[in-house]
Amino acid sequence: MNKTIVLYQSKYGATEKYAQWLAEELTCDLMETKKATIEQVHTYDTIILGGGIYASGIQGISFLKKHYPKLKDKMLIVFAVGASPYDEKAIVALKERNFKQELADVPCFYCRGAWNEDKMTWLDRNLCRMLKKAVAKKDPATYEPWEAALMEADGNWDWTDRAAITPIVEYIR
Repeated sequence: MNKTIVLYQSKYGATEKYAQWLAEELTCDLMETKKATIEQVHTYDTIILGGGIYASGIQGISFLKKHYPKLKDKMLIVFAVGASPYDEKAIVALKERNFKQELADVPCFYCRGAWNEDKMTWLDRNLCRMLKKAVAKKDPATYEPWEAALMEADGNWDWTDRAAITPIVEYIR
C-alpha cells in the first residue's frame, strides 16, 4: 500500500483548502510543512507539497530542497497556488526558479487561489498596491496574464476550484 502525505504551507487559506481536498480525495495524511519533521515525512512513499506563490517562490519548497537526499527515492509532487490565471509561460518561469538541480524532474501543478485584501497583512496589501501602481503605467494591451489579473483584483475574490486537484489525483493514481 502506497502511504501518502500532503504537506502544505498556506498564508491566507487557499493552499490549505486545496491540501484538504487532496487529503480527502486520496484518503491520506495532511500536515503543515512548518510542523513536519523529516523523520515523520520519510515514512511516506508519496509526498505532495503545496505552497502559495510569493515573489515567484513557492512556500514550503525549501523543505524538499533541504531534505532531498532523504526523499530522493520517494514520489514527490508539488502544487503551487497563486492568484493569477493559469499561464504556461509563467509556469515555465516558476519551474525554472524553484526546481533547480535535484528537483528538476519533480512534477509541478498549478491551482488558482484567492485574493482577499481583508486577510492580507499590511505589508502584503501595500506591496500589492505599489505593484499595481507600477503595472498601471504600462499599456494594458501589453500586460502579461498575471498583470491583467492584478489590475482586475480588487477587494475579495476566490477562484479556488476542487476540480483543479483532478490532474494531481490522476497523476498519483
